[in-house]
Amino acid sequence: MNTQLILETYIENIIQIMTPYGSGTGFIIGDLIVTNSHVVSGMKEVVISAKKIKRSIAKVVYDDAYFDLAFISYDFETPKNPLVLSTKGVEDGDTTIAVGHPYGLNYSATEGIVSKASRIYGELEYVQIDAAINPGNSGGPLLNISGEVIGVNTFIIQNSNNLGFALPYYYVEEALKSYKILGCQNIIKCPSCKNLIDEKDIKNDYCSECGIKLEVAKLRRKGYNPTGSTKLFEEILASLDVNVTLARRSQASWRVDYGTARIEINYYENGIIIGDSKLCVIPKENISQIYDYLLEENQKLSYLRFSINENFIYLSYIIVDSSLTQKEGKTAFKRLFEKSNEYDDILINKFNATKQKRDEED
Repeated sequence: MNTQLILETYIENIIQIMTPYGSGTGFIIGDLIVTNSHVVSGMKEVVISAKKIKRSIAKVVYDDAYFDLAFISYDFETPKNPLVLSTKGVEDGDTTIAVGHPYGLNYSATEGIVSKASRIYGELEYVQIDAAINPGNSGGPLLNISGEVIGVNTFIIQNSNNLGFALPYYYVEEALKSYKILGCQNIIKCPSCKNLIDEKDIKNDYCSECGIKLEVAKLRRKGYNPTGSTKLFEEILASLDVNVTLARRSQASWRVDYGTARIEINYYENGIIIGDSKLCVIPKENISQIYDYLLEENQKLSYLRFSINENFIYLSYIIVDSSLTQKEGKTAFKRLFEKSNEYDDILINKFNATKQKRDEED
């Protein structure tokens, strides 16, 4: 199969994974989602999305820093064309396809070859490839031309020309078998003694078998706890019935869909918080009428302002973190959500503005 056909055939298996610390890729094998340990960032829960999965919270049930593997459990519908782990050996020169979400560009596939089928790095073997993989590809599947999984895209050499490395399928198979034999969830693999440890048996973050400190156990226990203005802002969102975990894009950005409107909120290092709703595209005709309307509405609005960037109409709210309060913030963002949804319809229906196109939903 060619690259495009492989992507179309197996796209339902490809998962986007998001945490407060970043995003990556995963893929379905059987009843689990496979990804890298560094993608889940020591979290017990992550946000996932896929072609047939809306943004949802899923549980990380296995975390293995040694193989850099993690398994995620979620009650998903079995894909029409399930991915399977390869049973064939990998040879130098084999054609490969890396699938993932690099830089948030969903469902990107890049083709390359196996530069070296077995490259020793540390104690483990990796498949070295020249297919372009970038941040966001981590945890995604490396496929052969038959559409079988031959590895998990794991890391790249920085500032190199397409030097990527994938954990071979046989390590994944080994980890899956070991995990399923236990028949329980919340398993951490000790990177020192290699034993699989039930999280409930871990005391003070130390391995119950060899006594080494388990960093993953510490991270899972602590979880993510925002502080300062970020904490206050997330409390404001929660008071507006926003599921903060699903809205969170990173530690300093959030996305809220309200009706037909989408609001992007970013907290910058200089202390400025900006809520932007990109509404629609200005029409080709009667532009002066829509300009007059926007200027008139700006005179009526409090907290909010219209602006035009290129040919897009925005409704925005800007505040400095030192001025953010629970009461004012709730009022302003509630108004931003409601007015964005309202104005989007008015501008399209009354002034023939064009509804904006959006890339893949995530």
